[in-house]
Amino acid sequence: MRLGRTALWTLLRTNAAELRFLRRIEKPGFNDYRRMLCTNDRNLLLSAPGKRVLNYVVPSNSLKYDPASKNLVVAWDIFMQSYRMINCNDVEVIAVIKTFPDQQPFWKYFYERLAHMSAAQKARFMNT
Repeated sequence: MRLGRTALWTLLRTNAAELRFLRRIEKPGFNDYRRMLCTNDRNLLLSAPGKRVLNYVVPSNSLKYDPASKNLVVAWDIFMQSYRMINCNDVEVIAVIKTFPDQQPFWKYFYERLAHMSAAQKARFMNT
């Protein structure tokens, strides 16, 4: 399912999502598209497991530009464990994992499918 910037921003406030989007900047040796598992659900990120397992930290500085002016959404990248920009010019939602009001579906998905992935498996996931 393809979404625009506002719809994606709204979706990520109460869900985690697997996305595939066009890279804004070409990266030699990498696919033109990047995959990401991300969320902006503050309840999930600020929870004890969110801080411990996802290594979430509250940002300490603000951006020097408005992401909306470049059609970008800022989201917490679960694999990279930092905030990343999502290019909304060409973004596809592959899967949605509910995080609100109950975080259990997300943690079940995380521990069954992601927790045991190697660095190489994560890199392959992000570059396909």
